[in-house]
Amino acid sequence: MKIERFNTPAVNPYRNQQMKVDQAKQTNQLKTDKLEISSEAKKLSTATPIETERQQRVQQLKAQVQSGDYQVDAKELASSMLSYYNKL
Repeated sequence: MKIERFNTPAVNPYRNQQMKVDQAKQTNQLKTDKLEISSEAKKLSTATPIETERQQRVQQLKAQVQSGDYQVDAKELASSMLSYYNKL
């Protein structure tokens, strides 16, 4: 008696699992993050003239401190501190 194979598809669970993993990787690769910055945000990120002047002043003060030329007027500092705390 001879038994012949019926037309059953080849079943390989390991290969099917690997195919699912490969498909999941491909779908994950297609997903990408995007960042769009609005024109208003771009305007806000640019430096204003006041900020540039402040940065220049800070650079001058840093240079003075590093060179040892920076001098503090103690009376002026004390009066500024008193006027500040009197406002509170």
